[in-house]
Amino acid sequence: MQSKRQTVLDPLAVARVPTQDRARARFDAVLTESEKLLEESGLQGFSIPTIAERLEMTRGSIYSYFPTPHAILNELAKRHLDALETVLNERIGEFAALSWRDAIQRVVDYAVDYHNAHSVARTLILGGAVTDSSFRAQDMLMRRLGDLGRRIWANEQLSLPLEPDVATLVADIGLSCFRRSFLEHGYITPDYRQAAVLAMQGYLEHYEVPATSPIDTNVTTRKE
Repeated sequence: MQSKRQTVLDPLAVARVPTQDRARARFDAVLTESEKLLEESGLQGFSIPTIAERLEMTRGSIYSYFPTPHAILNELAKRHLDALETVLNERIGEFAALSWRDAIQRVVDYAVDYHNAHSVARTLILGGAVTDSSFRAQDMLMRRLGDLGRRIWANEQLSLPLEPDVATLVADIGLSCFRRSFLEHGYITPDYRQAAVLAMQGYLEHYEVPATSPIDTNVTTRKE
């Protein structure tokens, strides 16, 4: 079987995370100000010179951590995905106690609530790829969501193959519904929330493990 192609980001699209406390404080300050700028002006108003001016830092000091604007955007997207994963991971036990259909409803509810509460997450995760680097970053994001989904659906109710990668595909399906709502309305509406649930359930039902028939203890074996 042919091995899966690994997704590798251009080094210029990856943040250089410092280890020293003082440098880390400047690194975090750039990300915090970048989030504020994105909330105010969106991607069109986003640039490293603007961030440098707002923080009264030199452009070179920012470039030492973030070689390109995409490095900042990818780091912010990663942080929001980390936060969303934390929300869902903390509730793995809750999902395990539900039927897989109800678990999908609950997962979608948490994901929608997170995106609707964070405009930058909507912009970076749902806005769509515009460059090769952002396309590859989104592919890595989807694989992470797929891994998370596989942990959530890891029970006796579903059998999820790795080829095709059903867990990642179902994350793709749900995110496509979110993305369509974001592009049309700027946030995820209740109708698109429910569309995501139905689409994900409809796909996963093909991988539902048939319930085994209970043994009838009242039936005796006839002796010859």
